[in-house]
Amino acid sequence: MGAKYYLGLDQGTTGVTAILFDQEWHVVSRGYEKISLLYPKTGWVEHNPKEVWNSVLAATAQALGNIGVSASSLLCIGLNHEGETVLAWNRATGEPIYNAIVWQDRRTSRRADLMADEYNDLVHNKTGLLIDSYFTAPKLQWIMENVPEAKTLAGQGNLLIGTIDTWMVWKMTHGQIHVTDASTASRTLLFNIHTGDWDEDLLQLFDIPINALPEIKDSACIYGHTDPLDFLGANIPISGILVDQQAALAGQACVTPGTIKTTYGTGCFMLMNSGETAVCAGSGLLPTVAWQLKGKRTYALDGGVYITGGAVKWLQDNLNIISSFQETESMAMSVPDNGGVFFVPAFTGLAAPHWDSYASGMLIGLTGATEKAHIVRATLEATAYQVRDVLDIMSKDAKVPITVMRCNGGPTTNRFLMQFQADILGIPLDIPQVADTTALGAAFMGAVGIGEYSSIDDISNIWKLHHRYEPKMSADQRDTLLYNWHRAVERAKYWREN
Repeated sequence: MGAKYYLGLDQGTTGVTAILFDQEWHVVSRGYEKISLLYPKTGWVEHNPKEVWNSVLAATAQALGNIGVSASSLLCIGLNHEGETVLAWNRATGEPIYNAIVWQDRRTSRRADLMADEYNDLVHNKTGLLIDSYFTAPKLQWIMENVPEAKTLAGQGNLLIGTIDTWMVWKMTHGQIHVTDASTASRTLLFNIHTGDWDEDLLQLFDIPINALPEIKDSACIYGHTDPLDFLGANIPISGILVDQQAALAGQACVTPGTIKTTYGTGCFMLMNSGETAVCAGSGLLPTVAWQLKGKRTYALDGGVYITGGAVKWLQDNLNIISSFQETESMAMSVPDNGGVFFVPAFTGLAAPHWDSYASGMLIGLTGATEKAHIVRATLEATAYQVRDVLDIMSKDAKVPITVMRCNGGPTTNRFLMQFQADILGIPLDIPQVADTTALGAAFMGAVGIGEYSSIDDISNIWKLHHRYEPKMSADQRDTLLYNWHRAVERAKYWREN
């Protein structure tokens, strides 16, 4: 019969990664296809939806082609996606009516701020979130108000809206299935995390037609099967959906309350499993749904940093200080310290714990002795400082001491960054053997969805440690660096006020 594989589709902000796992959960092949980011106006960030779909097909075909197998060798598909990115399309034709609006997009910042003044308590009590342009509903509201076809199609019952997972499943099934999972719905500002449904008050607040929204299902179940005409000639069960960060939480085997993971990428995102409790402490961290299985929701505490790896990319693409991320490790290590330079990469504002949409990026502490290496080092250090700020309030809100952090994402290969991160946190960092934890979490959820495993807890038997970074920095040095970092952050906020 031939070998069979689990497919984990990891749709991220800049590309799609397709990973094949064998039945012992070894990575046997991968494919990758880039997704363009479009910037039509300052603060606007978009995807071409058709390019996203074509990237899914290309990445999957590449992964299969690498080992010479067809799509019929797939046991199931588990997918994860970039979360708060949203799009709308015509039910009858399947054509998008506007580009996908990416989670980083800030076009709705002022409108969201005005709504927050009056409605934040209502929204927070129902969703656990705060009204912010980061989340899905303000983007949907913008589409409804600014894309003429949206209202027309809504009136005809032909408007469909959804996040990227919804679009992927719709395309895979030849327009037969319009679904999302509870973890995704919990990022929209339209989902009541206590009842597990779209909330009528919130739909009315943002003026979103409920008949255009996808059906909310468990994070693991058989949503449908791929159509052979649309998906590489095979009929495969689609059986797992998670937001990318929740997929990483699963892939890091953080399945018990108090366990925590951090994903390093364009941004940096921390999630802590809080079990059956949605922790609402009001300090800037947000409760969210980790996953829903058999109708029962597991919650997590979420803290996001908008720009981390994206700042390194800025050094490469905009300033030409580096030619690749790989250079940053040796450059950072070539100087004994940051030379007094601190970089606050608030290109799209600051996320938790500040929630300041208008803070500006700031590079401060420059002198005549500043070298490129100091700027590169300060950029990497900025990631560690931001993660420390989030961890401090996460530990306080959850009232649980955090003794170790599990880390994933491309930047975890940078030894300087990981050691500095452990030093600034004062706790060990664990790096897993399977680096592709996001795709692993999605694929494993797919395996649960087809009944290969009875519980997500079984992933604990798969996760294995690759390397542990122990903190080495003195407390005095750590405190001094954090003091100067926080001074720089205050200046980044002050800039937009004056």
